[in-house]
Amino acid sequence: MTFITHALEFLACFAIGAIPFAKIAMWGTGIDITRAGSGNPGYRNVSRVSTKPRAYFTLIGDMAKGFVALMIFGAGEPQHLQWLMGVAAVMGHCWSPFLGWNGGKGAATTAGVMLFLQPAVTAAVLPLYPLLRIVGSRKGWKQEGAISTLTTMSVVATAVFLTGGAAAGAFAFVILAIVIVRHTPNLREIFGVQ
Repeated sequence: MTFITHALEFLACFAIGAIPFAKIAMWGTGIDITRAGSGNPGYRNVSRVSTKPRAYFTLIGDMAKGFVALMIFGAGEPQHLQWLMGVAAVMGHCWSPFLGWNGGKGAATTAGVMLFLQPAVTAAVLPLYPLLRIVGSRKGWKQEGAISTLTTMSVVATAVFLTGGAAAGAFAFVILAIVIVRHTPNLREIFGVQ
């Protein structure tokens, strides 16, 4: 495989990650998901402004594109290239050219990437997310969705580091950093920073 071939594979993963499933889910409604609700093109916002089926379509699509990008281009490749493709898919979701270089917060696409690269660890940790959502809702946490997402993703990254080695863990934390950056407005509200 040449450098150019790998570069094209990374671009393809970025393009798959950039597919705006939230936008597609809202076709026929007359609602621009990037302007409605929080403006975030993701599952949570679609569930707020539209129907549950459209929200679940968004969630499944956003997870699937991370998994499918790696299934198509990452199968049989060295681990470090697979991780780089995963990073590309998450970046495509977060900075989609189809949405004017804007995008979602990366959690669902990250979950899809992690399910491909570290299926056992990810499947074991992901149930933490709905559990935290339930606790946060009952306790009245501010930004309980963001807290649940970032906590779960942090545990996944840490578990990958502990079980998959330093290299895999480093890539997992790079992806986590992207998700954290995309949650900056939520973190500002949590910590009361203007």
